[in-house]
Amino acid sequence: MEDWHETEIRVRYAETDKMGIVHHSNYLIWFESGRSELCRARGFSYKEMEENDNALMVVAESYCRYKSPAYYEDVLIIRTRVAEVRSRSIRFIYEIFRPSDGTLLAEGETLHLVTDQNKKVRLIPEMYKDRLLAEPQPEVQAFPANQAPH
Repeated sequence: MEDWHETEIRVRYAETDKMGIVHHSNYLIWFESGRSELCRARGFSYKEMEENDNALMVVAESYCRYKSPAYYEDVLIIRTRVAEVRSRSIRFIYEIFRPSDGTLLAEGETLHLVTDQNKKVRLIPEMYKDRLLAEPQPEVQAFPANQAPH
């Protein structure tokens, strides 16, 4: 569970405040983006969990520590990993950094309870537990990197 999943984003103008700095509320949205992409990389989506298995990941706790500002047009990396999977909860950890100068901008975590559609806490279906705890699979490319097909 030590492997980080990385998601790249570019700061949009609408995400900045009057001072030209990214508004603090966007970091939790970016955490969600990183979390969703990590799940997709592990072979499932939130939608699949909800529609096929009546399992919803409800945010029970969130934490973000802001370390340095981000600005419009910055390219950022959201690093996400699974910290803990228990019978009814999942904890994710995040880092957001700017690769152009190596600055760590924020770090945080979220705790999710798994519920059914009636908001009753339930066991996490084994399939999702297994996928979250599994080692990420390397991305398969149809052609070697930087090489067009002949």
